[in-house]
Amino acid sequence: MPDDSGLRDLEDYKMRIKEKLSFLATYSQELGINLERPEDRFKWFLASVLFSKRISSEIAKKTYRQFEVEGITAPEAIINNGYDKLVEILDAGGYVRYDFSTALNLLEIAKKLKQKYGSLDNLYLQAKDSEELERKLSEFKGVGPTTVNIFLREIKSVWEKASPPPSPLAKKVIEKLGLEEDVLNEPSLESRLVRLNIEFCKRKRCSVCPVKEMCQQANT
Repeated sequence: MPDDSGLRDLEDYKMRIKEKLSFLATYSQELGINLERPEDRFKWFLASVLFSKRISSEIAKKTYRQFEVEGITAPEAIINNGYDKLVEILDAGGYVRYDFSTALNLLEIAKKLKQKYGSLDNLYLQAKDSEELERKLSEFKGVGPTTVNIFLREIKSVWEKASPPPSPLAKKVIEKLGLEEDVLNEPSLESRLVRLNIEFCKRKRCSVCPVKEMCQQANT
């Protein structure tokens, strides 16, 4: 068992990593989504659907911003604008591989949400625990484990019952940094670690990684 000085060193090490990653915004933060606001929680759900496909994060962000430009970021707006408009927005954002299927899914999601729950917050209130919350979100067409994980990972700072399994992408990074899995209990830190993996590890941008001097793989 580590002595007191070892524990202090470990906490100092964690704090250094947190400080270095604090400049790396989560995706919801970069998109200007305030998860404290109920209307923004659906915006993040919309963005999570876009991020979940096998498409670059840059295209997902660009496409979400196109929805914002058009003012279509609420279930009612999605329903009222219809399939053709959704396809147009998706194409404008570069989401061409999945434009037709995603447009259909978004329409089904918006309709079912309004008819069955009224809002995402009502869905949350009706879920008795984290498992039921994940099941309810997975009821929507095109929403699988990846979408649910993306959505809940960032919103767990607001929704107490949001407790998705740790992201494999974040787990890979903490292994490289020599950290224990308990650090993933901090919502914003896990989201930043995921982004670090996507934008630095996967792209092999080690030379500009904010935690490169702490990475055990980069320094071997």
